[in-house]
Amino acid sequence: MITKTESSRNMFDPVQVEVMWNRLITNLEEQAKTLIRTSFSNILSDAGDLSAGLFDSHGNMIAQANTGTPGHINTMALGVKHFLEEFPSERLKHGDVLIGNNPYEISGHLLDVTIVTPAFYDANLIGYFASTCHVTDIGGRGYNPEGESIHEEGLHIPYMKYYQAGQLNESLQLIIEANVRAPYEVLGDLRAQVVAQEVAIRRLLEMLEEFDLTEIDTLGHEIIQRSEKAMRKAITGIPDGTYENEIYTDGVSEPIKIKCSVSIQGDEFAVDFSGSSPASSKGVNVSLYYTLAYVTYAIKAAIAPDIPNNEGSFRPVRVDAPEGCVLNASYPMPTAARHIIGHFAPVCVLGALYHAMPDATIAEGSTSIWSVQVYGKDLQDESFSYVTFSTGGMGARPTKDGLSATGFPSGVRGTPVEIIESNSPLVIFQKELRPDSGGSGKYRGGLGQIIRFGVRTHQPWHFPTMFDCMNYPPRGLAGGKPGAKAEVLLNDKTYLGSKRLYTFDPEDVVTLKLPGGGGYGNPEQRDPDKVKFDVMNGYISKEIAEAVYEVH
Repeated sequence: MITKTESSRNMFDPVQVEVMWNRLITNLEEQAKTLIRTSFSNILSDAGDLSAGLFDSHGNMIAQANTGTPGHINTMALGVKHFLEEFPSERLKHGDVLIGNNPYEISGHLLDVTIVTPAFYDANLIGYFASTCHVTDIGGRGYNPEGESIHEEGLHIPYMKYYQAGQLNESLQLIIEANVRAPYEVLGDLRAQVVAQEVAIRRLLEMLEEFDLTEIDTLGHEIIQRSEKAMRKAITGIPDGTYENEIYTDGVSEPIKIKCSVSIQGDEFAVDFSGSSPASSKGVNVSLYYTLAYVTYAIKAAIAPDIPNNEGSFRPVRVDAPEGCVLNASYPMPTAARHIIGHFAPVCVLGALYHAMPDATIAEGSTSIWSVQVYGKDLQDESFSYVTFSTGGMGARPTKDGLSATGFPSGVRGTPVEIIESNSPLVIFQKELRPDSGGSGKYRGGLGQIIRFGVRTHQPWHFPTMFDCMNYPPRGLAGGKPGAKAEVLLNDKTYLGSKRLYTFDPEDVVTLKLPGGGGYGNPEQRDPDKVKFDVMNGYISKEIAEAVYEVH
């Protein structure tokens, strides 16, 4: 690291690196928490659908906040370099802030907006802080899978300056305001991103002063190199070979197949999705960056969860998919609901890894988050657009039951009922765990949920279904049974499709029955006391306990 009194590069001992590493993580957590506290929407304040990261002067991610989701953090880690191609360092000045939402080069759909702020020290550009956040609305058809082209799905913001030398780009601000259904929340959240990065820059400069430093590239290089070395070492612990798996999802008009081949050779990890279904005509297609983001996350979670997540930990992993297939969408393919299929890609990879690492792999879970998007007009005849998230059950683990109503691979949190009802016209009539939904096994799959809701309105309201596992339930492992399939009902009698845009009357009520996770191991080996505990707490009905586990 270059100091104020030295002109040569230093190598730091492990203690120094650890101290400064923890300081960077603390700064990034403050950035993320500032973003959450100053946000205008529940998507950020409660669901935490965001990311925050620090990049060196070349656009390599050094560190990320612990707060956030893999689909945002890992795509941002790759996507910031696209901003720098458009705006090289010589075109940037203090007070500049960049913005963009290219779905094929960053987070996969137009609803995720990335903001990048260059950091300067003594007039020298030393790095960048960035964040990617899901906005409440982006115009177009809204957050649903109905679009057949990216042009239908909303406002595309090219890489451009949101602020120039500290001055807001008023023209861009007006364009955004005029094209979204919830301008108050959208513009408020964009401002929160800017403010949070201003805070992060101040804290970084304080750190440089404290440690008598003038730049971060040297420290960043050290952190990235150590992360890469540790990741390669972890990969060498997996037996060399090629492992395959395939899974099916409900798709739109027909099932979608995801097929992967995982190749381990020494310290290199390669994933190839050849054989997966071609792209859909609807907006469930996934950009390769989003596919890579979640696959990398799942691999790290399985083999090296404690290694820092940065440029170095990505380098040993290669992910390929044929261009034009459902996991490698290209312009102008629609991608608004890309999370539905994208979240299955890492689950497919873990299924392949099971053959090499059976003790480090969980059974399939509900996988994709259930995004509940509702829009229309409230009782005051004011337009609203509201998004909340929920999840089904995780798959069982090799040594424990699966977690109930807990997301994987996404880390998005559910929003409490009280906040939903106070911030929107939605009314939640029921929200509870779904009995008998976890797949049976030596270790039971996590339970799904039952959610019944309506809308306080005098006019028809719109509800796009963006769900899966209605036809293909989460599978168990090692003899474990599948979890329960998902169901969506209108007024407790009409079954709805998994990916359609519906318009309902004011009095209509929707019931979501989220899927449970698959079980792990032979059900006959489950501890009878655990079965009795499940029955006592309503997780398993007495009939299932007697029929499946033979416990009376």
